[in-house]
Amino acid sequence: MQPKGGVNTHIQGWLLALPAAFLLAVFTHIQAVATVIDSCFSTPQERRPAHFIGLDQYRSMLADPIFWRAFTNNVVYALITVPIAIGLALVMALWVNGRIKGRAALRLAFFTPTILPMVAAANIWMFFYTPGYGLLAQIGGLFGFGHANLLGTPATALPAMMAVTIWKESGFFMIFYLAALQQVPPDLYEAARMENASRLQVFARITWPMVMPTTLFVAINALINAFRIVDQVIAMTGGGPDNATTLLLFYIYQVGFSFWDLGYAAALSTVLLGVLGAVAIAQFYLLDRKIHYR
Repeated sequence: MQPKGGVNTHIQGWLLALPAAFLLAVFTHIQAVATVIDSCFSTPQERRPAHFIGLDQYRSMLADPIFWRAFTNNVVYALITVPIAIGLALVMALWVNGRIKGRAALRLAFFTPTILPMVAAANIWMFFYTPGYGLLAQIGGLFGFGHANLLGTPATALPAMMAVTIWKESGFFMIFYLAALQQVPPDLYEAARMENASRLQVFARITWPMVMPTTLFVAINALINAFRIVDQVIAMTGGGPDNATTLLLFYIYQVGFSFWDLGYAAALSTVLLGVLGAVAIAQFYLLDRKIHYR
């Protein structure tokens, strides 16, 4: 069936989506393909144009200890920050979704870190971490603790950065969970009360299954965020000490813009895109089986 104008509805839909599809292709997909192609060429010099070198960049990557350090740091970073941020966001959403006094102010307090630029948040936490006169040092001094240099010690630098990420992203993910909780049918909770179900049973049998679509969305975005952090590293540690906080995107930034090795940076970017794509697909199919779509 066709509308009065005589244009098929499917054609109308594609025409409406065409501007967004064009921008997505130009600024995302075409650039991704170009990056993969560039990774097979050497970096052009002033008097030496780029030439095809095949997989040499990837062979160099396998022998690069800094790449493996950055990759390991990023995996640890994601494994710790993603589940903690998601769990904390769900707890906060459950709390502010209840009938409590000052609920609006509490929601605002949880969401406020999200609106701060990452560089501003990093500088705030650098003041917290400053040895001697920072906020944490002042509080620790009241209880007799020493003035530890958290960002200057390899064992504590990465966990200190993880705390900033969790603090900043939990409030953002809370908004999605709060919206999901408000869409749960009240009849389900009423039926659970009639059955004298405990709070744990209500959460496990009703709340958690109903917010699983949101969990899938939040988990994929949290994973992508964990692998694309660069401004926080630049502002807080510069990758140090001893590459303890060097993450993949920061290393790509160093290789591409500090060392000006564009071919190797393209190879690193290709690996990063491949890892993110593979993990996101696996995450989607594993969680999708446990999701109840309404």
